[in-house]
Formats: sequence, structure tokens, C-alpha cells
Amino acid sequence: MNKIALFLCALVLCVSASAVNAADAPAGKTKLQHIVALKFKEGASADEIKKITDAFAALKGKIPEVAAYAGGPNVSKEGKDKGFGHCAILTFKSQKDLEAYIVHAEHQAFVKMLGGIVVDAFVYDFWE
Repeated sequence: MNKIALFLCALVLCVSASAVNAADAPAGKTKLQHIVALKFKEGASADEIKKITDAFAALKGKIPEVAAYAGGPNVSKEGKDKGFGHCAILTFKSQKDLEAYIVHAEHQAFVKMLGGIVVDAFVYDFWE
């Protein structure tokens, strides 16, 4: 009998946690996409750019609220990148998770390393 009660309590807690995460999402939307495009200074070396892009990708393993990471250099032939050379898409399960990421010490350390190498950034969030 105690095992059944324990199982039911655990089930209620899991459902409640899911409801809290989804509470800030529009109906039918489950992923908060955080897009960041970076414009590097003119003359930034390949090593400087690699250091930043590697550090950006590494945030997925350092910040538990990041559900997924995808990113890479611009390869478009359209010529409409406006000088932005790299884009990353981070996925979060809730607005709360995104907010925790923004203030996380690892993210703040990453932002500090952008100085002098990244001259502009474009950030766009949307629910999917």
C-alpha cells in the first residue's frame, strides 16, 4: 500500500513540475528558442572566433537549464547577414529557465569574454 501511495505522490509531483514549466508558454508551445547572432570585430582571428564559439557551445554542458544548443558560422550565399558571422539557437523549456541561464555565472563569464572581439549581437526569442 505504501508503494502505491509513494508512486502516486511522485506522479503528482512530476505532473505539477511540468505544469509549472509550461505555465508561461503560449497554448500548444513547448520550447522557448533563444537565438543569438554575433558580429565579430574586423580582423578577428580564427583562433579568437573559435575560442568564443567553442565557449558558447560549451554552455549547454555547464548550465542545466539549456535543453539544447545548435549553432555555427554563417554559410549563406545571399549576402544578407549584415556582418553577423555566427548564430546560435538555445532551447529552453520555460521563461524561468531562460532567465536562470541569463544570470548564471557561466553565462556571465562567457559574456565577459566577448568584449573586444564581438562588436554587436542580435538576440531574438520565440515559442515553438
